[in-house]
Amino acid sequence: MPRKKTYFNWSSGKDSARALYELLKSDEHRVERLLTTVNAAYDRVSMHGLRRALLEEQIKAIGIPNLVVELPEKPTNALYESAMRQAVESLRREGFECAAFGDIFLEDLRQYRERQLEPLGMRAIFPIWKRDSKTLIEEFIDLGFKAVVICANADLLEREFLGREIDKNFLNDLPKNIDPCGENGEFHTFCFDAPYFKFAVEFSIGEVVLREYDCDGDKSRFWFCDLIPKSDEQGQT
Repeated sequence: MPRKKTYFNWSSGKDSARALYELLKSDEHRVERLLTTVNAAYDRVSMHGLRRALLEEQIKAIGIPNLVVELPEKPTNALYESAMRQAVESLRREGFECAAFGDIFLEDLRQYRERQLEPLGMRAIFPIWKRDSKTLIEEFIDLGFKAVVICANADLLEREFLGREIDKNFLNDLPKNIDPCGENGEFHTFCFDAPYFKFAVEFSIGEVVLREYDCDGDKSRFWFCDLIPKSDEQGQT
């Protein structure tokens, strides 16, 4: 039986990298496209704040074409859903049957994704669903994946966690109330090397900034760590 043509919703972080690892071994699915949302105002990956130049280097290392969905600085839910629907409809016309995600245990998020995709004739799949977070992150390290923390909820994690590589020391230092994979949104990462990467993405650690957000009276604070692409670094010397 031919493998189902599948695209992967690629965030650039560790859970996406781990889930893609599982899919690449699959006898059922054939990943032929990655899909990433980018904040067009800042030219950075949505939520993570990663520079597009580093995303592009990461995609080269993986070797799978990437479809970028550009969003404005503050997209409404309706605008986001419209942009994603157009992208998925385009992929459906190309023969894609499945959409893959790196979610682990957030039931409401899974249901939302399935609800949005069903009318478009696209099946949602979750390669690492319900896997134990601690086991997942320990396997991530043991398998040779490399990732660095680039975004964190400032109400849950201190500034010192930004720019740190995900390793055993990092796990030991995490507060007990933080999911080891940051599945509740505690932190986000950039995966710069993996068993299936052709090369490790090179970068240096830049400035760490604190940003505050107010969404209908609901205030939040997030740390962001800027990663500098090697090419930019060389251009400044």
